[in-house]
Amino acid sequence: MLRRVVRQSKFRHVFGQAVRNDQCYDDIRVSRVTWDSSFCAVNPKFVAIIIDASGGGAFLVLPLHKTGRIDKVYPTVCGHTGPVLDIEWCPHNDQVIASGSEDCTVMVWQIPENGLESPLSEPVVVLEGHSKRVGIVSWHPTARNVLLSAGCDNQIIIWNVGTGEAMINLEDMHPDVIFSVSWSRNGSLLCTACKDKKVRVIDPRKNKIVAEKDKAHEGARPMRAIFLADGNIFTTGFSRMSERQLALWKSMFLARCSLE
Repeated sequence: MLRRVVRQSKFRHVFGQAVRNDQCYDDIRVSRVTWDSSFCAVNPKFVAIIIDASGGGAFLVLPLHKTGRIDKVYPTVCGHTGPVLDIEWCPHNDQVIASGSEDCTVMVWQIPENGLESPLSEPVVVLEGHSKRVGIVSWHPTARNVLLSAGCDNQIIIWNVGTGEAMINLEDMHPDVIFSVSWSRNGSLLCTACKDKKVRVIDPRKNKIVAEKDKAHEGARPMRAIFLADGNIFTTGFSRMSERQLALWKSMFLARCSLE
């Protein structure tokens, strides 16, 4: 009986095709900060890209149709005094975006209807509460004006953007750096991945960890965890030998289907 050497896959011979240069966003100085972030965010109107900026932190906001070479003097959002680490568009308003920075603050910005015509340095609100740099910002999926931030002070703060005040402060739940935070689809739970190799499910209203899994991935490199639509949790990480791993967790970590 012959043993198959190559695993059959319907994606094996599928290749993408690059678009033309005039349909790309070209000549953008993407941030060189050593932080595990996508450095960009997109919604139906705009694409935002964190860029390398001197004298503080900045990011570009471009209308989706403005492709091609981007002029070096194109206006930016530039209110932070330290490099910007994460950005996210509000799911309820396509002209509102939040940013977290090394300056320990979170800022919320209102982008003009047709995009920026001049540099934007005045945020709608500044949220101050972290003692170290803020690496994660995430809007609540169903409630308006509710924003989450996670910093290198190992705490998560849930803000009321309308008043600029912290509603919930999740402290003493993570002993080390938080790699990722994800809302459940209805916004009732949080899923976090931490440097201590644990994945946690948190009920923020009760300020309580409702489930956790130790050594979801045994490798020392950063891992991520997100909630899926059905309530299951999908994680990415590494093995002890630095092999990339994917895992699907069911029923609050009672069982796992692992893809390596």
